[in-house]
Amino acid sequence: MKTMGAAKFKEQCLSVLDRVDPDGVVITKHGKPVAKLIPISAESAEMIGALEGKLRIKTEILSTGLAWNAES
Repeated sequence: MKTMGAAKFKEQCLSVLDRVDPDGVVITKHGKPVAKLIPISAESAEMIGALEGKLRIKTEILSTGLAWNAES
């Protein structure tokens, strides 16, 4: 798998997007991996939106469901 520094990726972004292979490219910052660029395969693209209308949210999704007091 190829790795590339963030600054170099920023400079060559469009050409990297044109030639990314199925193994992908790991983007690093100061030598530490921060992201992985992988191509979307046809199978993955078909999954986008596949669950629309099939899931139901029963509770408030932005809450833990626990009561708490900020003053305690």
